[in-house]
Amino acid sequence: MIVIGLTGSIAMGKSTAANMLRGMNNVAVHCSDEAVRDLYNDEKVIDLIKTTLPNSYNKKSFAIDKQKLIDEIGFDHEKWDALEDIFHPFVREAQQKFISLHAQDGTKVIVLDIPLLFETGMQDRVDYTICVSAPDFIQEQRALGERKMSVEDFQFRLSRQMPDVEKRRRSDFVVQTGQGLSYTRRELEKIIRQCGNKT
Repeated sequence: MIVIGLTGSIAMGKSTAANMLRGMNNVAVHCSDEAVRDLYNDEKVIDLIKTTLPNSYNKKSFAIDKQKLIDEIGFDHEKWDALEDIFHPFVREAQQKFISLHAQDGTKVIVLDIPLLFETGMQDRVDYTICVSAPDFIQEQRALGERKMSVEDFQFRLSRQMPDVEKRRRSDFVVQTGQGLSYTRRELEKIIRQCGNKT
């Protein structure tokens, strides 16, 4: 079994690539963003967020109000760092459980979809890394058009991520998603075959 880390900057097509990989034989994909969404229902996580960012806690529902959380954090790097520090250990634990489960099932390839792969040092815990990328103008079109992000939000999120050129330099494989879905799928299939042959 091999473990691949999938990453890419915002609006580069990482989620689309992850869904393509999820549909391939003997490939299992774990999505960090989905794990984070699930963790909002975890009492330990709720308590940590409530303590760190108290304005986000809804006392009536005993839950984290995500809109209040976003409003409280705003464009404050320190608060974003604090929130990420809460989630990262729990996400890593979920990833390890996922790997162990599929190892028992005989899955050949595990893909960990991790937005901040290099930023968090997770490249040291996988066998290979894939970076999805696209030209700047396509990335901006996707972020501001399809995702309807504001320019300020887009720029802030970019500032919290390693530059695309550096992610590409550090990755074992780079997939250019701006050349269409068929091209992206073919490139991913080629990578999986190449990595699978080394198991």
